[in-house]
Amino acid sequence: MNLHAIRAIYTFEMARTWRTLMQSIASPVISTSLYFVVFGSAIGSHMISIEGVSYGAFIIPGLIMLTVLTESISNAAFGIYFPKFTGTIYEVLSAPVSPIEIVVGYVGAAASKSVILGTIILVTARFFIDFELAHPLWMAVFLVLTAVTFSLFGFIIGIWAEGFEKLQIVPMMIITPLTFLGGSFYSINMLPPVWQTVTLFNPVVYLVSAFRWSFYGVADVDVAVSVAMTLGFLALCLAAVSWIFKTGYRLKA
Repeated sequence: MNLHAIRAIYTFEMARTWRTLMQSIASPVISTSLYFVVFGSAIGSHMISIEGVSYGAFIIPGLIMLTVLTESISNAAFGIYFPKFTGTIYEVLSAPVSPIEIVVGYVGAAASKSVILGTIILVTARFFIDFELAHPLWMAVFLVLTAVTFSLFGFIIGIWAEGFEKLQIVPMMIITPLTFLGGSFYSINMLPPVWQTVTLFNPVVYLVSAFRWSFYGVADVDVAVSVAMTLGFLALCLAAVSWIFKTGYRLKA
């Protein structure tokens, strides 16, 4: 394992975050804080609790997941797309660096940014809403697992995209709607039985449910099922990345 190569890619990607601090960190934190103010403090104070949890506290895990998912995909997609766009990707591919080391460097940096961002939002939420952490260790595990999984997915999107506009199609047209419909702002148990069944086909439901369980010990879906679904999607992403480097899909053309 070429640790020097991994460190070089990782350091370069992380340095880009610090150069664009307002866009990478401050903007998502401020946007999410507005949700806490509007939905948590203002509207939430006039709503009934959900499964024994105040509405303001109930939406915190969902809002963190919403940010972590979108930022993981965006960071990883742009991280690998920009070298393709400028042509510097050929320098990386021709260097004595294996595909595993390339993926670890790019995906590791994107996941690190998302974990840092999720942690900052978690701390920021304390200023607006009181909440508990029933399983802090599991919360950290789910946060890292989600960040890594969707950073891999973003890496695939970055390789697939042929233009800057395509980088936004999947996050904006698919991931964000799925997150809003995945129980971020409500419990799926509040839906009619038919829609509860339909909602279970939304993969984001399992992420939000498991993450909320780590906060309050309540979940819409069994935690073991949520973990299995996440690991299954991670395995699919790993298989896709392996195929991309094996065939050179949109990397060596």
